[in-house]
Amino acid sequence: YDMTWRFWDVETGSCLYEQEGHSRQVYAIAFHPDGSLAGSVGLDAYGLIWDCRTGRRAFALQGHVKQLLTIDFSPDGYHVATGGDDHTVKVWDLRKRKCIYTIPAHTSLVSTVRYQPHNGHTLLTCGYDCQARIWSTRDWKCLKVLSGHEGKIMAADMCPTWTGVGSSGARGVGFGGGFDALVGSVSYDRTIKLWAPEDVGDIVDGENGDDDDDMSD
Repeated sequence: YDMTWRFWDVETGSCLYEQEGHSRQVYAIAFHPDGSLAGSVGLDAYGLIWDCRTGRRAFALQGHVKQLLTIDFSPDGYHVATGGDDHTVKVWDLRKRKCIYTIPAHTSLVSTVRYQPHNGHTLLTCGYDCQARIWSTRDWKCLKVLSGHEGKIMAADMCPTWTGVGSSGARGVGFGGGFDALVGSVSYDRTIKLWAPEDVGDIVDGENGDDDDDMSD
């Protein structure tokens, strides 16, 4: 909330960089897959891309009209996604340094964007509309809506290496993106939900351990 972000050496505990650039609170940061860049987003509605080798700002992501809360780089390092209070997710081409697609992702604030870590063929988003959504990064169509939370979804992530078995014996969650993944989400309803598998069902509720069949298209 001091409008800075800091780059730390985990071995020594020393601060290598203290970066200014945002005019309001900095809310999230993500690293490029090769570690050469970092991206920060803040309540000033800007995303900033930083060169980790020099500590200098490389360029700005300008286009959102309200505060930004989340950012993530694609596994191939060519794109970055941002989301926030304007209910949209913007996908930026780092080579062209411009927005190439705007997804009308949710009906309320977008709290998380996450690329599928293995190949980036899908993008996970969640928001204050109590839903998580899986999007194809090929045509940006919504592949699946995960409905079940009764409160704002604050964060979500996917684990592509999960090897658990669902109720039908299928492994992982198939969303048409060519991967198997376990999706986890946390909410204001005081639950953690693990979404699996591809047979549309078998949700494990982190609060009471009950299985619900409330995954919907």
